[in-house]
Amino acid sequence: MSLPHAILTALLEKPSSGLELTRRFDRSIGYFWSATHQQIYRELGKLEQAGHIRALPAPVPSRGQKKEYEVLPAGRTELADWVRRSEDPKPIRDALLLRLRAAAVVGTEGFADELRRHLSLHRAQLEEYRGMEERQFPAERRTTEADRLRHLVLRGGIELERFWTAWLTEALAEFDGRDHRADC
Repeated sequence: MSLPHAILTALLEKPSSGLELTRRFDRSIGYFWSATHQQIYRELGKLEQAGHIRALPAPVPSRGQKKEYEVLPAGRTELADWVRRSEDPKPIRDALLLRLRAAAVVGTEGFADELRRHLSLHRAQLEEYRGMEERQFPAERRTTEADRLRHLVLRGGIELERFWTAWLTEALAEFDGRDHRADC
């Protein structure tokens, strides 16, 4: 149920067309809540039908013009209610962890290469997040509550990537039979 709330959040930050929303997801929200172009458009229709958003009237009506959406009071209320709701953490569902468990019974041939590939991807993502933090959240920019909270979301991403790089380093050390603590 979180995609509609992600869309409401993005639209409250800035009214947007479906295309703009998709692009914004790719640059920000999509790092922690991904959605396809089709999912976003389908959800926009449902939110409009529920009375949570509306398409803004076009200044000059024309055929094929993109619709820009804004959040209505009912949508803001729904989002605020959702923020206040209690929700338990979701259990981890990660294919790499499951594959490692399976490797324990079928053998590990070639799996170290997959761990190295994942380590490389997580290191790259960590560097991307750190660059975003440097560009978007210098200390002087974290003056409003909204900016501090957005920065906190990014910090969560940074810490998750730090976890994965440390854990993958440890896992690879296990494969190599050496002490991983020297690499952390």
